[in-house]
Amino acid sequence: MTITDPDPETLLTALTSRAGDDGRITHVARLPERAGEPADWPSWVPPALREALATRGVARPWRHQATAAQHAADGEHVVVATGTASGKSLAYQLPALATLLDDPRATVLYLAPTKALANDQLRSLRGLDLPGVRPACYDGDTPREEREWVRAHSRFVLTNPDMLHWGILPGHRGWRQFLRRLVFVVVDECHAYRGLFGSHVAHVLRRLRRLAPADPTFILASATAGDPADAASRLIGAPVTAVTEDTSPRGAVTFLLWEPPLLAGGPAVAATGNEPAHDDEPAHDAAPVRRSALAESADLLADAVSHDVRTLAFVKSRRGAEVLATQARQALDEVVPGLGKRVAAYRGGYLPEERRQLERALRDGELLGLATTNALELGVDLVGLDAVVLCGYPGRLASLWQQAGRAGRAGRPALCALVARDDPLDTYLVHHPEALFERPVEATVLDPGNPYVLGPQLAAAAAEAPLTDADVERFGGEPAAATIEALVAAKALRRRPTGWYWTRTDRPEVDLRGTGGTPVAVVEAASGRLLGTVDAGSAHFLVHPGAVYLHQGVSYVVENLDLPDAVALVRPESPAWSTHPRDTTDLSVAEVREYHDAGPVGLFLGEVAVRQQVVSYQRRALGSGEVLGTFPLDLPERQLATVAVWYTVAPGALADAGVDGPNVPGALHAAEHAAIGLLPLVATCDRWDIGGISTALHPDTGTPSVFVYDGQPGGAGFAERAYRAAREWLRATRDAIDECPCERGCPSCVQSPKCGNGNQPLAKWGAVAALDVVLTALR
Repeated sequence: MTITDPDPETLLTALTSRAGDDGRITHVARLPERAGEPADWPSWVPPALREALATRGVARPWRHQATAAQHAADGEHVVVATGTASGKSLAYQLPALATLLDDPRATVLYLAPTKALANDQLRSLRGLDLPGVRPACYDGDTPREEREWVRAHSRFVLTNPDMLHWGILPGHRGWRQFLRRLVFVVVDECHAYRGLFGSHVAHVLRRLRRLAPADPTFILASATAGDPADAASRLIGAPVTAVTEDTSPRGAVTFLLWEPPLLAGGPAVAATGNEPAHDDEPAHDAAPVRRSALAESADLLADAVSHDVRTLAFVKSRRGAEVLATQARQALDEVVPGLGKRVAAYRGGYLPEERRQLERALRDGELLGLATTNALELGVDLVGLDAVVLCGYPGRLASLWQQAGRAGRAGRPALCALVARDDPLDTYLVHHPEALFERPVEATVLDPGNPYVLGPQLAAAAAEAPLTDADVERFGGEPAAATIEALVAAKALRRRPTGWYWTRTDRPEVDLRGTGGTPVAVVEAASGRLLGTVDAGSAHFLVHPGAVYLHQGVSYVVENLDLPDAVALVRPESPAWSTHPRDTTDLSVAEVREYHDAGPVGLFLGEVAVRQQVVSYQRRALGSGEVLGTFPLDLPERQLATVAVWYTVAPGALADAGVDGPNVPGALHAAEHAAIGLLPLVATCDRWDIGGISTALHPDTGTPSVFVYDGQPGGAGFAERAYRAAREWLRATRDAIDECPCERGCPSCVQSPKCGNGNQPLAKWGAVAALDVVLTALR
């Protein structure tokens, strides 16, 4: 199919004209084009590699590519942290491939956070057609009959941390020859390794280093990030040199900040009639409500496709990607019947062959628009994209620039639009553009010392090879020693003169991604057809009995959720409602780590125990959002031991500020919601990584309290970051509430899309007054 050569400026003119003077476009930023700075080939790059790269249009490397490659060639661990489409791949391909061509015994291991990225890199390597390299993927999609060939013959193996953890390291004897000759380990998109997942991956890499006798050099690639050298050093457990100056050329980018318009009279109705205006929850009847970011983004995607502009629309949730694609297809078919076929959804949970087919269709121009989760945020080469629509702030500046950078990858002008969801952070950002365009990218947060990570990882390491005194230092020193002693006391390890030995016949259970266990298979009951999978940690919310489940625009209703067998049975059905789970949460304080006494206000960091249970779900009419009924659920309670930041306020201080008696719960509840929404300003998280509760009298503090906690066992580092930046965080929270033009509170300031209490009670004015008390005391 012929790929057109559209001009994003034409689309920009059309969008600006359509937006008119209704205030949807709150800011336009124009990022200028940038000329590249080429460098000479390093002297050690063999002619065969230069010639192969020349056939791909690479005449010379950019300066940052050559600099990073030289560090790696000199045996230094290096991280290249530059923008999307800056050619980070060449920075690690140069030393890796040069070594493989020069030494026929050498091997290279490449790690990517997603299978799609590894497959994309495999296509790139095979396209170079270099003799003797034999690149191959080794992941969960690799047929079993091919795995033995990969172990025996491939010299450039591409995989992911999950397969390294589950397949390669436990079977390291079968990989002995490959590991003995391992020269380079490439860790691509390393900024993705954050929180609990990043903490686990840090130990997986330490396990790899102890089993690779050649002490390989690590080459890491990252999106632009705060302090990439420190983050990379914590990830691999060794000093890393950072290369951060981006010397690649870049086309001009026009960046729109877009706020959907307010709608009068109750829950907003999306133009297509398929979705309540708020993407997840309805607002109070009296609160002003904006048109759904999903509906606005679907319109923008449809506009782009109608102008032959190849576009990715990023949306946070799997369900959102399905809805956005469906709405865009309907809008296009109303204008040009059949044009909707050029739009599709892409998300995790699809079968591998579905993902590969969609990627090919977008590259070939068969598809012009794709509504995707962050599954396509990372590195997959989709040259030729012209525009990106972000349906809501992705939660981190690193992700925002990574997603925005997917357009204009061939140096062409590009268009990006950030469509604000109706929540405090998005509203704050589209009215404070300096927080996007003038703020440094966040540092990556991970905590390898998390005991819920360290214990299982030390057990896994011991199951692979006995732990030694050198390993105690490798895995963290004193915390590792204490954890080993605890494993000995639990009789999981046994001390011998040569080290600590795993005592059991089975392998330790380790959940790298904190998903809560085995993924739940979504199966069509009548045919037995596997539709996809849902993370175990999300199953209670997404595939509970009665839930509406979307797959490629087709809706299903869940008949049964079998948690022991990890199967959800569904039937095709198109009900006139959407479903929304309701849950209850309790929290108790286990231990205070740090405490700041500010008179009437106390600021705490500590360990807490959270108990959560999905107890019911609501059916809401499509279009109007009207609640049609609430239905009980019988699902087990889930318990979480994690880390929280919290503050307490003396009742007298609240009363002096006008927040007394019956107003206290609503004030604290509103402040809690907004604080959760604004935490991504200071930590590399989004609101779905964290939770919170507020109470006028917490039994463990004896006073009014607001808690915000990490949503992962043992914590992910977000609460600690919030504690360190409490003033900045709570000041932005207070300002976001105060600057919102609504009178009583709305989704743009204090209403939450995941409130288990239906956003009741809330007191907007009380939240501002309570936060004023807190900020005055913390000054």
